[in-house]
Amino acid sequence: MLGVATAADLLRLLVLPGFAWAAYRDIRTRRVASSLWLPLLAIGALALVIDATAAFPFDGYAGRLFLVRVGFSIVFLVPFSVLAYRMAAFGGADMKALVVLAVAFPTTPAYVVPLWILPDVTWLHTVGFPVHPSTLGVTAMSALTNAVLFGAGYVALLFASNVAAGRFSPAMVVGRWTGVEDLPEVHGQLIRVGGLRPERGLDLDALRMYLRWRGTTLATVRDDPDRHRDPASVGETRPPTDGAVHDGPRTDGGVDDGGFEFPESDAGPSGIDDAGDRTTDAGAEADAAGDTDDPWAAERFLDEIEGTAYGTTPETLREGLDRVVAEDALWVSPGLPFLVPLFGGLVLALTYGDVLTVALGALGLV
Repeated sequence: MLGVATAADLLRLLVLPGFAWAAYRDIRTRRVASSLWLPLLAIGALALVIDATAAFPFDGYAGRLFLVRVGFSIVFLVPFSVLAYRMAAFGGADMKALVVLAVAFPTTPAYVVPLWILPDVTWLHTVGFPVHPSTLGVTAMSALTNAVLFGAGYVALLFASNVAAGRFSPAMVVGRWTGVEDLPEVHGQLIRVGGLRPERGLDLDALRMYLRWRGTTLATVRDDPDRHRDPASVGETRPPTDGAVHDGPRTDGGVDDGGFEFPESDAGPSGIDDAGDRTTDAGAEADAAGDTDDPWAAERFLDEIEGTAYGTTPETLREGLDRVVAEDALWVSPGLPFLVPLFGGLVLALTYGDVLTVALGALGLV
């Protein structure tokens, strides 16, 4: 139970369940509905208005400090998140989450919580949160800093696990050795290891889009890669979805939540389906045109779908497919779902504080 907190700070706590849900969806599908962020932004804006009303007319040290902290949070973090999104360092959900944080937590809220009450009710033990408020006093920045440290810890653990398993490669710092049969259930990108510097290859969401477009599974493609490499083998195509693991037909041969199961092999060429709608006779068209210059029908796939399949080119798709049918395991850059460390960083900022500030203070650097 909360003992002491302002109305605005109590209101801000309503943002936490939304971030928890976003973190869960980020782990499961790497997709977060845009409709989540507007209510959270409204809650944060209302809390900010309540604080601003209390601080008005912003005279004295406390009033001016409030303006400085709010200005830093909004003027720095909002453009930073948008720029990171434009540079493809953040996803759209990551950008929106940071904008919400900048508006909802531009200062440091204070919560006084009773820990226990002794039989003598005249004595109450309480503790204030966060335990170590940052010197800057901008919780949104503390949450981001904590999230970056969590991310660095994840990279260190990834490196240590590869060392412990004896997997020494230029990709060992950024990649996880993954069995090809597990790729339909994994988010991330294949890693090319051809030199000292690993390079990112085919996005696994794009791989799932391709398999759903063909109406097949990865296991089926691996069983007969030569036939699937022939563009004439593509029959009736299906919606590719957006490639999320759990938000579309499964591509590992299992049955999805809706009971849909792909056939064990691709559909053959067809003309008119049972409902009377025209479908594509890919085999006949390819034979007539003599089209043998599009292995895996990669160009056709990218021409037919909406969007770019996460920047995938025909060459990247072909190279990735050639690798997944030839190898049993590959290096995959899993990519840390950023909303997970961001949620953890926010919880840590509200309870303990800015870990970096505490560490630097312990070293006598701040």
